[in-house]
Amino acid sequence: MVKAWFYKEYGSVDVLQFGEIPTPSAGPGQVLVKVRAAALNPVDFKIRQYGVLRSADAPFPVVPGCDLAGVVVEVGDGVSKFKKGDEVYGDIQDFTAGNPKQVGTLAEFTVAEEHLLALKPTNLSFEEAASLPLALLTALQSFDTVGFQKGQSVFIVGGAGGVGSLAIQLAKHVFEASRIVSTCSTGKVEFVKNLGADLVVDYTKQSYEQVDEKFDFVFDTIGESFNSHVVVKEEGKIVDIASFPPHQKAVNVLVKPQGSNLERLGKYIESGKLKPVIDPKSPYAFSDVVEAFKHQESERARGKIVISHIE
Repeated sequence: MVKAWFYKEYGSVDVLQFGEIPTPSAGPGQVLVKVRAAALNPVDFKIRQYGVLRSADAPFPVVPGCDLAGVVVEVGDGVSKFKKGDEVYGDIQDFTAGNPKQVGTLAEFTVAEEHLLALKPTNLSFEEAASLPLALLTALQSFDTVGFQKGQSVFIVGGAGGVGSLAIQLAKHVFEASRIVSTCSTGKVEFVKNLGADLVVDYTKQSYEQVDEKFDFVFDTIGESFNSHVVVKEEGKIVDIASFPPHQKAVNVLVKPQGSNLERLGKYIESGKLKPVIDPKSPYAFSDVVEAFKHQESERARGKIVISHIE
């Protein structure tokens, strides 16, 4: 048996329980990972609270969590990418496949398909690595979806969040955008500037209609495309990752986890150009998962909320 957080019904954080579940085992093409750190994402509480994937969700009890960093302790048949003892990280929940795992990352051990994982960057701690996968892949695949090109401009809605903070860095260092403008609240303006934004719009003081520029790409990380679409060029593109459905001009991107995408960005991570952005209250202890979820659901986090696991 292994220790884990789980829920047996949909609802608020009050439905979360801490206890023991059977130790998972690696099947063909899978590895068993000792979880050293995990990260929370909005999808984790939206599934638990609202049952947004109710029709395709795993049977109860469900262990939440998508992101992890840890150590491979067992390899299944046919696995060639990793061996026992490898330090790995990744997003283990492929919601595009329509069959979420029953055991996510808020457990001592979990199982993942080898193609979902990559070797952990050597310059990152387990907590730093765990903060990256889902948010980083969401941002990367959004830029790829619109065919973003070097020299184009981007307007990022929600630059202080988990996805937005990484999108700014991607735009600057990977895609070489000509201009990066982002929104945030008053207290986070300097933080977002330091991430690499050329201009920061304080949404408490300025509306989208008051922005006097138009952009090649509007990347809306918080679901405001029905308002933010006004800053896109006539021929520009919009991605909204949080509205279902988004504005008619926008497309929605649901991340497809791929270890190969993380490997693609490895050189930028190990060179320090792409840096994890972890909320100041993190890492939370494994015993404080409920408090971590409460902080996430307050929408006051700055960067990613990370959980340190039992050694």
